[in-house]
Amino acid sequence: MEFDMRELPLAQRYKILGSTITPRPIAWVTSISAAGVVNAAPFSFFNCVGVEPPLIVLGLLRDLKTGRMKDTANNLHATGEFTVNLVCEGDASVMNESSAAAPPEVSEVDYAGIATVPSSLVAPPRIGTSPVSFECRVHQLTDIGMQTVVLGEVLVAHIADKFIADREKLYFDTPAMKLVGRTHGAGWYVRGSDSFLMERPAYDAERLREVDGG
Repeated sequence: MEFDMRELPLAQRYKILGSTITPRPIAWVTSISAAGVVNAAPFSFFNCVGVEPPLIVLGLLRDLKTGRMKDTANNLHATGEFTVNLVCEGDASVMNESSAAAPPEVSEVDYAGIATVPSSLVAPPRIGTSPVSFECRVHQLTDIGMQTVVLGEVLVAHIADKFIADREKLYFDTPAMKLVGRTHGAGWYVRGSDSFLMERPAYDAERLREVDGG
């Protein structure tokens, strides 16, 4: 079945993209408002998009019912600093609590009981229980339709010591982090424990000759 995304209502476009582009990692973002309120909110329109400079991207959707910009987007417009914290299975419930639509003057850190620690370079604190945290500053921020697209430069990466298998070679025990991601439908998440390995093959010029019968 073909869907013309140019013609569909917003809610239907969201369903198609959110139900098919999965699993998606979760960026548990902390930021600080112009009034000094610490905000913490999870976003699954998130990924790494470069390494020189090291860049992550966030898609901060407006409220689909009201069209109101999310507090995180307002904060990044105002201050330009944030942290991205990856979500382990042990933090899933607290992360979910922080997704509630709290008013801007309420800190989700207090509302959800999130443990935080100071960051090294940016003002927003990191989430202390996260296996991996990135301190970021806004590289580029663009409001496009119903979303704010944020390119963030990673200034500092924090990885919990217990997940570092080899410090010199930077081997990480990623499976032990038990990271969770978002998948199809409202409220559905996925564990990252089911994986398989395929080595990247070298290019073989003879392969085409064999196919062509040469």
